[in-house]
Amino acid sequence: MNSKIIVLDTTLRDGEQVPGAKLNVYQKLEIAQQLKRLNVDIIEAGFPASSAGDFYAVQEIVRAVGSSVSITALARAVKSDIDAVYESIKLAQNPLIHIVLGTSNIHVEKKFNRSKDAVMQMGVDAVRYAKTLLPHVQYSTEDASRSDFEYLWSTIRAVIEAGATMINVPDTVGFAVPEEFGDLIRRLNERIKNLNDQVILSVHCHNDLGMATANTLSAVKNGADKVECTINGLGERAGNASLEEVVMGLKVRESFYKRATGINTQELKRTSRLVSHLTGLDVQVNKAITGENAFAHSSGIHQDGLLKDKNVYEIMSPEDVGADSMELILTARSGRHAFKNTVEKMGFDTSDAVDFEALFQKFLTLADAKKEVYDHDVFYLVTNHRTLDEGIKELYELVSFQVVTNDMFPTASVKLKKGDETLKGSSVGDGPIDALYSVIKSLAGIEVQLKDYKISSLSRGKDAVGRVNIRIEHEGRTYSGRAMDTDIIKASANAFLNGINAVLLDASKEV
Repeated sequence: MNSKIIVLDTTLRDGEQVPGAKLNVYQKLEIAQQLKRLNVDIIEAGFPASSAGDFYAVQEIVRAVGSSVSITALARAVKSDIDAVYESIKLAQNPLIHIVLGTSNIHVEKKFNRSKDAVMQMGVDAVRYAKTLLPHVQYSTEDASRSDFEYLWSTIRAVIEAGATMINVPDTVGFAVPEEFGDLIRRLNERIKNLNDQVILSVHCHNDLGMATANTLSAVKNGADKVECTINGLGERAGNASLEEVVMGLKVRESFYKRATGINTQELKRTSRLVSHLTGLDVQVNKAITGENAFAHSSGIHQDGLLKDKNVYEIMSPEDVGADSMELILTARSGRHAFKNTVEKMGFDTSDAVDFEALFQKFLTLADAKKEVYDHDVFYLVTNHRTLDEGIKELYELVSFQVVTNDMFPTASVKLKKGDETLKGSSVGDGPIDALYSVIKSLAGIEVQLKDYKISSLSRGKDAVGRVNIRIEHEGRTYSGRAMDTDIIKASANAFLNGINAVLLDASKEV
């Protein structure tokens, strides 16, 4: 048994399947760079057969980090899907084809409407074909936790004999409980190691009953060599096993599990923050490891104990996961080093010296105007800089606006800029935000529907910063937009524009 647990992060594939978590290629690259710094072993970069945009994003991730991190992507057990994975990841230093096919009775009978033998043969044929393309192939037995054990084993044995080098056992619908799932992994591990001790046994757990982390750790205790997780536990429905929880569970209780990962745990907090910012999905304040209150103590008894010895109430320190309660307030006098530290602390890449200098000059302009620059200002500055400067199409920018609200004719007037073109217009609506969005939509000439609108406060006092998250729908696809400002009307306008710009960026990748 290997002492090291392999960590596959599927935030960019399974995590992005969360409604409203749509990421453009530039945001995916930022996350991939941070996952590299986190030192994950494998990045599952997407589902390239699903769209031209996803195929392109996987290719770009390979170009950005594929020389130092193993890259995989998902394929169904069909030749066209496998070809799409191969073409998108083949330039990576250590590419891996990931094939998924169901093994439970309900998947075989209802989803595929074929016999068990026919479905098993589909898997075998898929693995054999994938092996002609690349040496490393992972096979996932979807819905394994609800599968008949002997059929599940027969499938695993057949695909190993066909050449699969990794077997992934998913608890696809979060049905398993730790004792049961641990026993399943123990039985499979014994048989797999007797058949071929070079095959890696992996698990992929969902959180529908709140037991994804517990099931994953139980699997490790019973012989799993690899875990599949997402940052902040993102994923379908209730999400996946949370990478930060699994990793710190193994680290803090290493004497019990006797296994370890190679994760740089001091990057966990900034990775969590980056994913939360870019997806627009908040982390609950009491979330284990990365929640804002994960290391907060309000009880007088707790505070007294901590002052005497941190070990009284802390089983790990905030520094272990990169948590830092201090916010560095920047000014025009802060200099490049302080600014660079703040940008990197948020998880953004600063390795391109020319790009960083251009970003720093924008920071100086902002600092002169605002006098004091906070973390939320820096985040907004970086994301706008990366999108506007790197986008292959010109995007919309808010120049000015005016909103008049009353109970008869709420009106909004807006001036937008797109490249060298300036657009002006006015509109009425049911309220000030509706009027604002109506005129922006008219000027952009893109028909979208507002699906969700949310305002939250990021700070206190008269200069409190409001964050606006919106979700829009265009041609059956959902896009998100986010913006922050002390003026929530302005933040609302920019959030809507960012959503429209996301539509443009997505369209540009499919031309």
